[in-house]
Amino acid sequence: MSAPAYQSPPAAPARTRYEDDLYTWVQEQVALLRAGKLDEVDAENVAEELSDVGKSEYRELRSAVALILAHMLKWDHQPEKRTRSWANSIAAQRRDYADVLADNPGLMSKRAEALRRAYPKARLAASSETDLPLVGFPAECPYSWDDILDRPFVYEQGPPVARRRR
Repeated sequence: MSAPAYQSPPAAPARTRYEDDLYTWVQEQVALLRAGKLDEVDAENVAEELSDVGKSEYRELRSAVALILAHMLKWDHQPEKRTRSWANSIAAQRRDYADVLADNPGLMSKRAEALRRAYPKARLAASSETDLPLVGFPAECPYSWDDILDRPFVYEQGPPVARRRR
């Protein structure tokens, strides 16, 4: 009886490159981490992606604040054009803001920065959406956090407009 021929161990499956297919690369990195194969993890790119996740959550917070502010500015500068949609949008963005902070309590320390960075965008949006000149909106945010988060916005529809018969 002859000795069995030596077989080399199976080659490790080729890994997907971060640059070629982010989704597949992420799935592979997750599998490696869960398997405890830390020496095979693409640590540099994993760290970059984790950093991007944090930045994305911050952008979501800033975006919610900017939308609240834009609608508040529109509400205050065009009272004759107030709509239920504006009030509902403020309420929805307040919920989004609260959800982001509930999911990411560490962002509480970034609220002031988010407000500072969101206001200029909100001011531009309000000017664009109302066709009012930008200079008509305060250069600095006129709202406190209490205003932004708790001020009531109740849309009360005026009396129905009589329509002329043709």
